[in-house]
Amino acid sequence: MSDIKTLSLAFSSCPNDTYIFHAIAAKLVDAPGLDFEITLGDVETLNQAAAQTRFDVTKLSFAALGNLREEYTLLRTGAALGRGCGPLVVAKPETEILPNKKLRVAVPGFSTTACLLFRFFLKERYPGIDPELVAMPFETIMPSVINGESDLGVIIHEGRFVYQTMGLSCITDLGAWWEEQTGLPIPLGCIAIKRGLGAELATRVEDLIKRSILHANETPEAGRSYIKAHAQELDDRVIREHINLYVNDFSSHMGREGEAAIRTFFQKAEQAGLMQSCDQPLFACQGR
Repeated sequence: MSDIKTLSLAFSSCPNDTYIFHAIAAKLVDAPGLDFEITLGDVETLNQAAAQTRFDVTKLSFAALGNLREEYTLLRTGAALGRGCGPLVVAKPETEILPNKKLRVAVPGFSTTACLLFRFFLKERYPGIDPELVAMPFETIMPSVINGESDLGVIIHEGRFVYQTMGLSCITDLGAWWEEQTGLPIPLGCIAIKRGLGAELATRVEDLIKRSILHANETPEAGRSYIKAHAQELDDRVIREHINLYVNDFSSHMGREGEAAIRTFFQKAEQAGLMQSCDQPLFACQGR
C-alpha cells in the first residue's frame, strides 16, 4: 500500500531490547500505516551507524546521543534507565589502581555511556591517572581481563550477573557512584528517531513501543525463543534477571525523574568537554 511508511529500526541483541521490540518484530501489535526494516547489532555498532544517520529509529547509548542531537531526537519509551543497573569496573582480585601504574582498560566502545561514566569516575576519584582505553565488543571484555590483556574491564549487560563466576572482582559500581553523586537514576541507553521525521510520526512510534512493552509484560513467554536466539548469555536465569533489571517503569515512560537524569548527564558531560552542546529540543514529542 502506498500509504505505508517504512522505517528502518535498529536495536541491540541484548535481552532487554529483544523483549521490548519482539511484539513489533513479530507484528503482534497493530502499527497502522507503519512498517519496519529491522536490524540488530551491539550497541556500539549502532552508535557508530547513527553517526552516519543510517537508521530512522535506533537504540543508542545516551553518551552517543549527546553528540548526535542535531540529527536525532529522543523518544520517551524504550529507554534503559534505573537504579542498581549501571556498568561495573572489574579486575582480577589482586589488581590495584595506583597513581603511577599505567592501566589498560577495556571498554565496550568509546561512544558508550559506560565509557563516559568511567571517564567521569576517574576524573573525580583518580584525577592523576590517564589509562589507555581500548574499545572492544562487550562480550570480549571479561576474557580480555582474565587473560591479562587488560588490567580493568568496564562491563555492561549480562556481565554484571556472571563476572564473579569468572573469577573477577568488582572495583567499583559506576551506577552506584552516579547515584551517590546525583541522587538520580543512571541513563544508559535510549531510543532515538531522526529529527527530520517530525513530531507526528515520532509520537506514533513512541506509542507503538509502549504497546510492545505492554504486550511483552502481559505475555512474557511469547518472545522467549526470539530473546534466546539473540542473547550472548543463554542461561535462563541470567536472561530473566537481565530483563527484570533493565526493563522497568522508565522503559514505558521515563517521566520527570528520568528526564532530570538525562539532562544532568548531558550537562555534566558538556561541562567536562566530553559532549557537544545543542540548542535543539531534547525530546521528539513535547508535553507528554
